[in-house]
Amino acid sequence: LFDGIYPFYPQQRKAAGFDISTIIVIVVFLTLACSFLLIIPGIRGRARLYWTLRVLLSLFVGVVIVVVQFTGDWETGWVQANTSYKSFSPAQVNADIGLHIGLAGVNVTLRGNPVRQINETIDYNEHFPWNFGADYDHSYSQGLQKGLPSPILYVAEKFTVQSPCAVHRQYRIAGHYASAMLWVAFCTWIISNILFSMPVLIYGGYMLLVTGAFMIFSLLSFSTVRNSPMCLIQIGTRTLHVAYGGSFWLMVAIGLICFVAGITIVAVHHLNLDLLKTFFDLREDKAEEHQEMPEVFINPHVMNKNL
Repeated sequence: LFDGIYPFYPQQRKAAGFDISTIIVIVVFLTLACSFLLIIPGIRGRARLYWTLRVLLSLFVGVVIVVVQFTGDWETGWVQANTSYKSFSPAQVNADIGLHIGLAGVNVTLRGNPVRQINETIDYNEHFPWNFGADYDHSYSQGLQKGLPSPILYVAEKFTVQSPCAVHRQYRIAGHYASAMLWVAFCTWIISNILFSMPVLIYGGYMLLVTGAFMIFSLLSFSTVRNSPMCLIQIGTRTLHVAYGGSFWLMVAIGLICFVAGITIVAVHHLNLDLLKTFFDLREDKAEEHQEMPEVFINPHVMNKNL
């Protein structure tokens, strides 16, 4: 024994706070934002504020579109209950059981209240994927073989293919199409940034509207699972209910921001084009193209008299 731990045996898995893919995406976009902040002092005048607002807002929209693909809180639910901890054991524990549904799978969280009970640390966060290429039932079978706590297996069993709840197919298809719509929105977001830099401002505004539209389509696709009745998840004497989570409402907000920004750009293009060019730092370039010829002084000794 080494401090009460067997050193040559696998230890209990720790609960994960963030998905690795989410951290990678956030780090990439933070690197882009920091790179821009390093060059922003080279922009003079009021254009510095406009550039900062445009770039940071655009990066925020892009990182949200990608990050929500990997988050697990499109639907969430928590319940605190007294429940059995392991099969074939009369031991009861007081714990918080959480259900977190994402586009690619479901996370079931079990956290003791307090964490240390019956001489064990009760702090689990297990992921069961259902995206295409993954086998949800196989992951559930692995959980059975590992001997996961009964509350986790009970909640995860509700989403298996053979479950009487019959919600596995609905969540899997809805998550797949919602993810596809978000990747299309990410592509249109890139195109809108290219159009703004060309610059073709009004078409960039149109592409922002298309980006917002595909975000809304993804939300509608995911919300179709509400058409299927959800089985009651009864844990002890309490019932676990799920509702739309942070990722869902964040996508609603970002979609509305894209709609408002796109409509504003298109409207200002037709009502006050000079104001729009000022915001995108294009007035000076236009003035240089159409500036009048300055007064020219000619040396009469060199000038040809026949001209």
